Amino acid sequence: MVVEKTEYRDRVNKTKVEMQNRGMDILISTNPANMNYLSGYDGYSFYVIQGLIILLDADEPIWIGREMDTPGAKFTTWLTNENIIGYGDDYVQSETKHPMHFFADTLKEKGITNKKIGLEWGQDSFNATSYFEIKKKLPNCEWIDGSFLVNKVRMIKSETEVHYLKLAGELTVNAMKVAKDSVAEGVKESDVAADIYKTLIEGTNEYAGDYPAIIPLISSGEKIAAPHLSWTNRSYKKEEIVSLELSGCFHRYHTPLARTIYIGTPSQEYIDTVNIVLEGLNEMLNFIRVGVTCNEVAQKWNNVLSKSSITKDSRVGYPIGIGYPPDWGEQTLSIRPGDHHILQKNMTFHILPALFQEDKGFVISESIRVTENGCERLAKFPHELVLK
Repeated sequence: MVVEKTEYRDRVNKTKVEMQNRGMDILISTNPANMNYLSGYDGYSFYVIQGLIILLDADEPIWIGREMDTPGAKFTTWLTNENIIGYGDDYVQSETKHPMHFFADTLKEKGITNKKIGLEWGQDSFNATSYFEIKKKLPNCEWIDGSFLVNKVRMIKSETEVHYLKLAGELTVNAMKVAKDSVAEGVKESDVAADIYKTLIEGTNEYAGDYPAIIPLISSGEKIAAPHLSWTNRSYKKEEIVSLELSGCFHRYHTPLARTIYIGTPSQEYIDTVNIVLEGLNEMLNFIRVGVTCNEVAQKWNNVLSKSSITKDSRVGYPIGIGYPPDWGEQTLSIRPGDHHILQKNMTFHILPALFQEDKGFVISESIRVTENGCERLAKFPHELVLK
């Protein structure tokens, strides 16, 4: 457990308020990040079905997972042992048993057979089979979409969470410095990736890093237009663009950062592109504060972009916090036109006005938290084109 028990209780109570707003008596949360947020559970066991049961009239959630993972739950969560329950291996990849049968039987033991139950059926951690199997066991319950309910509670960070994000940001900066020094003509992408991973996990003299939810994303040469590729065995060449996106991770909190390196001497046309993107990024950072909307922030970017021939259709930011593979984003708001959610104090975002375009790709980002009078950068690394 890395957060005070009082904060976990506060998180659960806020979740219960949202449950009531959606007409739920019970919520079953299977998303690993949401489980961590509400209970502290932190195990690499999300390849099997596990989850928390949150009941409105219970003080603590109930953790259910594979029996062999119950010691990990006892070690990492704030829950009492009676609320940590494991199912046997006969439920794992069985043709006759399913872990959701165990969830249903646990609820039946508490006399729950006809309640309104929320499920995170819009998230990767919950599939159609799980829905049909629990529904079959509890035919008289009403099923409600609980997707992203906890994700939205997570959006406003506590001071503890902000502290963790800043520590993750230190790891990010250290890894980006190493990547900057490592990238050079003749160096292999895989060697740069290895240097990044070593730095991220090695951490500092005070604390170690954790594994990030997303691999270091490395694109170069003709692949510069592809944003989500990993490293290869190829070596960097002269007059080549290299984009890097990576994040440190501390107690599952992520502070991502993206930068672009140019090996050689860029053309004036490319420098003009870089300057437009940097101007747009700075316009957004200078505008962000409590009370403005995601749409308004995106409009600042589009206003700058309209002065050029550059186009970008994808969003330019998203919330960050706790993350497990495959994502470090919170999957809620987006900095893009049409998203009219209002920014609130201690929301945290990855602002990413990246251009993934062949021959003139330029990727740069900042992780920030929203403050009353502006925004605070969580990973302090010069936001500029790196020349090698």
